[in-house]
Amino acid sequence: MMKAKAKKEIFEEESAAAEGESAAAEGESAAAEEESAAAGGESAGSGGQAEGAEAEGAGAEGAGAEGEGEQAGGEGAQEGGESADVKYLRLAADFQNYKKRVEKERYERYSDGKKDFAADMLPILDNFDRALAQYGADGPGKDAAQSDSEHGRAVIEGMEMILRQFLDALAKNGVKEIAALGEPFDPNVHHAVLMEPSGEYESQTVSEVLQKGYSIGDKVIRPAMVKVAE
Repeated sequence: MMKAKAKKEIFEEESAAAEGESAAAEGESAAAEEESAAAGGESAGSGGQAEGAEAEGAGAEGAGAEGEGEQAGGEGAQEGGESADVKYLRLAADFQNYKKRVEKERYERYSDGKKDFAADMLPILDNFDRALAQYGADGPGKDAAQSDSEHGRAVIEGMEMILRQFLDALAKNGVKEIAALGEPFDPNVHHAVLMEPSGEYESQTVSEVLQKGYSIGDKVIRPAMVKVAE
């Protein structure tokens, strides 16, 4: 019986020792877990710091890129403003050229219109000249025109007055007679229909005007029809 009791005590002591060893192992395992957790926290802290540093770097790069973008935008806006100014100046110059061209075309149409009107009036003017050349004060038919006493003279004087008014009206519109008699022959304003010897005029000089010529400004309405001395 004593032996059984001794065995029981030995078994209980061994069980208690095993439990102690197991508890110690559990303690060591818990300590290892705590160390591992601490190491993980330190690693997480290091990672957080690294991520923070990276974030700060990214922020700095973003700020730099934004600054460069603003600078580029300012330069682009400046270039755009210069282009707009150049475009405006070009449009203004084109508009001025357009105005000058329109004014020139309008003046030419107006001048051509006056020239055409004056050309239509010249045959009437020629008939007045012929009539007065025949029956005027120096014409060969002056005696026949004045044979009816005062009535004939009144008619001639009336025609001369109308001719003067006609010529004044044409002169106000820039129409003038082309100088011909005694002038050097100029093919630009004279139309030679005959050349004959002349003791009064030099060679290549207009010796007689067969039909008066007229101009308006620098344009010839009708050249003078003339004889030219050889």
